[in-house]
Parts: sequence; C-alpha cells; structure tokens
Amino acid sequence: MPKSIPEFENENDERAFWATHDSTEYMDWSQAEQVILPNLKPANKAISLRISETMLNELKLIANRMDVPYQSLMKVYLRERIDRDLKRRVA
Repeated sequence: MPKSIPEFENENDERAFWATHDSTEYMDWSQAEQVILPNLKPANKAISLRISETMLNELKLIANRMDVPYQSLMKVYLRERIDRDLKRRVA
C-alpha cells in the first residue's frame, strides 16, 4: 500500500516535496497510463553557437535548396543525430 500524498499549500511546497521524495513510495507506477497533452509547447532556449563560416555557408546552401530556413535545418540535423546516438547507446 503506497503512502498517501500530503496536501500542499502551493506549488512551491509541492515542488520542494517531490524534489526530496521518491514517487515510487507514493504511487504504483505499474498502474500508470500514458497521457497526451496536445496543448503543451516545449520550452525553447536561445543559444550562441560558433561554427566556421564555410560550414554555415554550406548549411545555408543546403537549406536554400530545400527551401527551409537554415536554423530550422540545423535543428532537424541535431534532432536526427541525437536520436541516432541515443538509440545506439540503448541497444
């Protein structure tokens, strides 16, 4: 029988509680169901990235041929590589 989850006065109290407690003591995750939250948007963070001028020009050339902004193409390339590397580590 899992422990009962305490009542919280506010979100900060709840956040502090879960930061210091293991949720497996309070809920049976084997009974969990996957939920889709369609209105959530991922947080984006602006970064500064230094790359060679040649690489940037090549990227812009490819993006132009594909008729997409080069920044969008960079994100696609990064996502593909991250996914590939994560799958390799899991396998």
